[in-house]
Amino acid sequence: MFYEISVSTPQKVALVDITEKIEEVIKKSNVKNGICFIFVPHTTAGILINENYDPSVVRDIISTYDKIVPSNIPYAHTEGNSPAHIKSTIVGANTFLFIREGKLKLGTWQGVFLAEFDGPRYRKVWVDIWEEKE
Repeated sequence: MFYEISVSTPQKVALVDITEKIEEVIKKSNVKNGICFIFVPHTTAGILINENYDPSVVRDIISTYDKIVPSNIPYAHTEGNSPAHIKSTIVGANTFLFIREGKLKLGTWQGVFLAEFDGPRYRKVWVDIWEEKE
């Protein structure tokens, strides 16, 4: 079952917690056990799983990406968003998670984030849910 989620990102660089949106899709699907594939079809955004309890973790992640991929050096790409493209390759455009008893199987503090590197924008997140056959 294929679903599309729309996400509005608030600023140039942000990690937007989309865990609840993914869980809503799983609930709609009525899948009790299976796999949830998550993909972002954008070259300046990504998908990641990390702590969604303490907001300082998100700030640290963003700060570290900015140090690894600085915006103040010359890049060949003339649109001015090369750092966003590079950061998205570090994060990756997809992930998958297990579904058990109708819910995402995540660790205690884990959440699913859309990583925005060239916002603010409206982004799509594609979710494909596969049911486990017994």
